[in-house]
Amino acid sequence: MASEKQSVGRQIQSALLTGVSYMLPFVIGGGILIALGFLFGTYQVPSVEPYGSTFASTVFWLGKGAFSYMVPIVAAFIAYGIADKPAIAVGMLGGFLAGDPWGVGQASGFIGGIIAGILAGYIVLLLKKIKLPKGFESIVPTLIIPVVGMLIEGCLMFYVIGAPLSALTAALTNWLNGLAGGSAVLLGIVQGCMLAFDMGGTVNKVAYAFALAAMDANNFAPMAANFIGSMTPPLGIAIAVLISNKMGLHKWNAEEKSSGSIIGLFTGAIAMVTEYAIPYAVADPLRVIPALMAGSATGCALSYAFGLTMMAPHGGLFVLFALNNVPLFLLALIIGALVTTVLLLALKKKVDPEDEVEYLDDDDEDDDEE
Repeated sequence: MASEKQSVGRQIQSALLTGVSYMLPFVIGGGILIALGFLFGTYQVPSVEPYGSTFASTVFWLGKGAFSYMVPIVAAFIAYGIADKPAIAVGMLGGFLAGDPWGVGQASGFIGGIIAGILAGYIVLLLKKIKLPKGFESIVPTLIIPVVGMLIEGCLMFYVIGAPLSALTAALTNWLNGLAGGSAVLLGIVQGCMLAFDMGGTVNKVAYAFALAAMDANNFAPMAANFIGSMTPPLGIAIAVLISNKMGLHKWNAEEKSSGSIIGLFTGAIAMVTEYAIPYAVADPLRVIPALMAGSATGCALSYAFGLTMMAPHGGLFVLFALNNVPLFLLALIIGALVTTVLLLALKKKVDPEDEVEYLDDDDEDDDEE
């Protein structure tokens, strides 16, 4: 957990790592269930009603349910990393709002969740400074912080954070539609950068919606690029972590380079679950996200250059039968992933020895704190 005596930058970095460690089980468990759903039910499984209709749909929607907790959990424990246990509820509410639960067009994805967690942490730190008479001190963490903190957090997410990101979504959609009439390779570069920028968030969803709209117009090229751009981030990271482990480069902490995390990354690549890359991006965004964007942009541009088409809206390698050219698809995917790998190995710094531990064990020391 971050200490108030640390610099703000170091405090936020430490809090991000804490949030990632608690988010990982939801990403890994949910992602593998989604992959199994596709394996059992093919690419049509997302359109099947959950629970009871088919076993494949039940497995798929259980995975989607686990994924739905990802952003609230990361926001809650980023806040916890900054301001201890009283910040968890405030951060979780902010992460919940980042998912646009009421469908008012203000979804901000995992970037919104990160912002929500940081805001919640510092809101609670300020509220902790409230001085009350001795007999009333106990109500600060149990009453004042939850009520006032949630009110401030909710208003900021709803009135300040959500509206600009909603406007950004509309602007990006119009921009992509304009690019569709120009150079296909340029469109691929832009599409790939958007897909890898927030991996399931606002910008990513704009690119995916564009590919879906193109499918409705019987243009299947953007969806092929969408597949490659979505699969490249976890694949590129997985290869980079394996190389780093083999060569003893110490580029990732113990949790990030564990066998379970590597298996999760490959699962994400196979099943087109980009979110497996999110914990790595959250932990070191300034180095990891540009590397992911470059790899996805390369893969998407090659997809257009190779004339690839995909007639399924999702499913990763489980729906290769819907591709027009499997060898070229795999070639574009591998090249894009290797671009990400090379950049990660070049950009990532060696981790602090203190970070080469399991973060999930850190909460025991704080059990007695308010």
